Amino acid sequence: MNKKKLLLIIGIVFALLLLSGCARPMDENGNILKITDETTFSQILNDEGIFSAIFIFPLAKFINFMVPYTGVGLGIVIVTVVINLLVLAFTWKSSVGAQKMQVVQPEIVRIQKKYEGRDDRNSMMKMQNEMNAVYKKYDVHPFGSILTTFLQFPILIAMYNAVQRAAAVAEGTFAGMKLELTPREGFASGQYGYAVIFVLMILVQLLSMKIPTWLAERRAKLEAEKHFRTYRKPEGQNNMMTSMIVMLVFISFLMLNWPTAMSLYYLVSSLTIVLKNILIDTIIAKQGEQ
Repeated sequence: MNKKKLLLIIGIVFALLLLSGCARPMDENGNILKITDETTFSQILNDEGIFSAIFIFPLAKFINFMVPYTGVGLGIVIVTVVINLLVLAFTWKSSVGAQKMQVVQPEIVRIQKKYEGRDDRNSMMKMQNEMNAVYKKYDVHPFGSILTTFLQFPILIAMYNAVQRAAAVAEGTFAGMKLELTPREGFASGQYGYAVIFVLMILVQLLSMKIPTWLAERRAKLEAEKHFRTYRKPEGQNNMMTSMIVMLVFISFLMLNWPTAMSLYYLVSSLTIVLKNILIDTIIAKQGEQ
């Protein structure tokens, strides 16, 4: 399992633990305190702290603002798209670097194989120098994509709380479904629309995990053909696939017990990731042709 995937799994576990330990504010009847049109920033800041005021409050307010015009489902979709566009604006360079890492991985693996079993200091330095030369050639920073990975966690935590606390989500329905219910609760009530959203979320999430590898393979094959070489799949792809499946099972378990609004959020987020990867791959291909 590569370092990025390991970091992502650790981060998701951390997010789960953090979310499990977060006590959401309750009213006198023991219900989650909703954020309404009357709720103010200063109230949240004074009563709940800076994280709720800066992250949860604006997201809940944004959802409340959109729902009267769009309905709950489309409102959450629009909020999700805006969030992802903002994240992309801040992490564009690291996102491009992460995708380039997929392209250079076969060269890095070849260098590592070249020095396999040679653990003396001189060999290690030569291997590192050759790897650095590859990174420099493609203008790649190996750990640059960590920013994108960890920026997702406060947003995930904030959205998890916002969809439960936005009054518009509690009061509205989408295709007859209350999105504040979990998919598990929806299944139990016999409404199969919950299953449709949940299954689509899993499928698109799997696609978002696989698309960088597919795009990298396609580019590597084209590059091999250009230099009259035989394309060979990089070693370790089976381990990467295993890590993806573990992540997907873990995410699915979480979403089964989270509000269905979060499944919708993850579905749209994963779709934007697919589109982002295709866009970046197209840009990288054009740069390579210049």
